[in-house]
Amino acid sequence: MSILKLKPECKEYIWGGRRLIEEYGKDFQGDVLAETWELSCHPDGPSRIANGAYAGKTLRQYIDEHGKSILGTHCSRFQDFPILVKFIDAGDDLSVQVHPDDCYALQNEGQYGKTEMWYVVDAKEDAFLYYGFKTAVSKEELEKRIREDTLLEVLNPVPVQKGDVLFIESGTIHAIGKGILIAEIQQNSNVTYRVYDYGRVGKDGRKRDLHIGKALDVTNREPIVRTKSSYPHIADCDYFTVDKLNLDGSVMKRMEGFVSEDSFESILILDGKGSISDREQDLEFCKGDSFFLDAGSGNYRVEGFCDALVITVQKEVDFV
Repeated sequence: MSILKLKPECKEYIWGGRRLIEEYGKDFQGDVLAETWELSCHPDGPSRIANGAYAGKTLRQYIDEHGKSILGTHCSRFQDFPILVKFIDAGDDLSVQVHPDDCYALQNEGQYGKTEMWYVVDAKEDAFLYYGFKTAVSKEELEKRIREDTLLEVLNPVPVQKGDVLFIESGTIHAIGKGILIAEIQQNSNVTYRVYDYGRVGKDGRKRDLHIGKALDVTNREPIVRTKSSYPHIADCDYFTVDKLNLDGSVMKRMEGFVSEDSFESILILDGKGSISDREQDLEFCKGDSFFLDAGSGNYRVEGFCDALVITVQKEVDFV
């Protein structure tokens, strides 16, 4: 079986919204839906297979049964499944947070760190997010501002609109703002250090924990320079490569793809409808769907109209 349609794990956090339920048809009965983990082998939220003989099994179970070769030769350097793909609906501002790199996370958390990228699927007018600092800050100033609730004064606000891409390396302090819908591609990690949360409380009535000491250890306190180009990709790093697929349904209404033995392929449908097929299957898709294609599965075809992200893992490269 080479084309798997996936059912996501749904996450209800206090800052979530309703768009993933009402516009993307996600099967969730709670009040707000913050995240859907569309492609995940992480134990905190594995995605499941929705079609064929393996329906109901987790993606992890499928990989264990077929062997790591279906991930591709480029994934052989990773001990575990390398990436996690999400939709994130910020009905309210997310906490300000930072993620550690692999070395720190493995030593202190027992799992890998987190580098990620954001593709802005939609954003309300005047929406913005925080991305690094305006100017360099010392470790002492950073700690003082966290404890005195003045951190936002030194963070770098970035206005965003549909189609924007931001690459968030580990160590980059960041926060998604209210009214932004994002597709996130990240390392397969759930390590987050929260440093500011607007004084909010959880369902238990208590303020959510901050992780000040660890955040101070890992935060890059210099401004982030957005000059690195990933052309011809929209994002490219040692952990994942992301390409954009656009079919308008008229001039461009078909894409012929090929999945080599180098890497599996993940396809996340941002908008539109149509079909994805190979010699054995013909599956319909709509806005919000997610597919996994085995490495080495060969030719496939996407038809219809859509915006989609195509995610693979490239050969290890020294990115400068």
